[in-house]
Amino acid sequence: MPEASPRSPDAATPARILLVEDELNMARTLAKNLERAGYQVEHAPHGEAALARLESVNFDVVLTDLKMPVMDGMDLLRAMHERHIGAAAVVLTGYGTIESAVEAMKLGAADYLIKDARPQEILLTLDRVLRLSSLQNENARLRREIRRLHGFGEIIGNSESMEAVYRLIDAVSQNKSTILLSGESGTGKELVARTVHQRGILRDAPFVAINCAGLSETLLDSQLFGHRRGAFTGAVADHDGVFRAATGGTLLLDEVAEVPLGLQAKFLRAIQEREVTPLGSSRPVSVDVRLIAATNRDLEGEVRDGRFRADLFYRLNVVHIELPPLRARRDDIPALVEHFLGRYSEQYQVAPKRIAPDALEALSAADVVSLADLPPAVRGGPAPEATRGTVGPLPTLAESERELIAAALQKSGGNKNEAARLLGIDRQRLYRKIEKYHL
Repeated sequence: MPEASPRSPDAATPARILLVEDELNMARTLAKNLERAGYQVEHAPHGEAALARLESVNFDVVLTDLKMPVMDGMDLLRAMHERHIGAAAVVLTGYGTIESAVEAMKLGAADYLIKDARPQEILLTLDRVLRLSSLQNENARLRREIRRLHGFGEIIGNSESMEAVYRLIDAVSQNKSTILLSGESGTGKELVARTVHQRGILRDAPFVAINCAGLSETLLDSQLFGHRRGAFTGAVADHDGVFRAATGGTLLLDEVAEVPLGLQAKFLRAIQEREVTPLGSSRPVSVDVRLIAATNRDLEGEVRDGRFRADLFYRLNVVHIELPPLRARRDDIPALVEHFLGRYSEQYQVAPKRIAPDALEALSAADVVSLADLPPAVRGGPAPEATRGTVGPLPTLAESERELIAAALQKSGGNKNEAARLLGIDRQRLYRKIEKYHL
């Protein structure tokens, strides 16, 4: 009984092979063997010609020589990687060495063969690579479907910009690289940090988060690195600090741009040396944490202005994940609306609510929420006069304070220093209020 023709990963058509080989006789022999086995084969004489073809036609496998004129196999693999060309690559060369094999695999080659390999060995290798590619494609499809139906962990959205964030989360969750999360207030930086932790190799270890804003330098020093009893007024017992509390797990430093300049050198040493020295002690203590820093500031701008150390910035900016604001991913608004309607219906034990199509369209189309869209008490204008004898219930002082702080944050564009100035209070007090009211 004849074998079935090899299929592409979508199983609908015979697999397409791009053969990249400068020796014409070798190319003819390989192409004939592959076509007899049922593959569709095209030939390119060097990497540059192959790259041009790959940018206009989809291939399942690139079978490439290494030593070629114009553009060799290694440069072709680099270009495929940089341009996100999805075809699997198999390197076939007469100049096989361990070093070139390792480099080719690092550049994304799925396998490596010597030119004098038997035809059957080449065919078995291609079959194995195609099967693996099919499994990877199916896995990616299922992941997209799960995200479409359920989001990514607790993160909601399947827009193109969020898909890019998900790919980065998938990649970094499998190692312990330091991550810098940037994005405007409300873009979900802590949620992303928790997702990286929960999906990764450290999921069973502690996740500890600290907000670096609103604390004095001494108190932040103590919270980060710990202190010994008697180190300062009120230090009545030893305290480990968050670096030690997160040992073996993940430490999120939120609003890292707020770390005082005088404390940044100690922070840098903790990252470089993997050790901390508690206040009141001269003996360093080893720590092992996965560090994630988050900020709504332009840290490179802070470096230029002398408010943040350049060496600390480079230590933190190993993997950078920038979170898009909602206005840049409006396609996610319907899913977010559905999520929050379901969440709060369940929280308040009421029947599930639905949103009218015109209301959803208005939410998705709005560029900004203007002052006119806010209640009179929030925008500072006079509230509608109550009919004599029918005064409605007054908001509590806490409710009024929360609305006022929220309005100040909105007017300042999320800049907490400016919001504190508008409210006539100091920044530390504002941070305590934000924490209190979960703003």
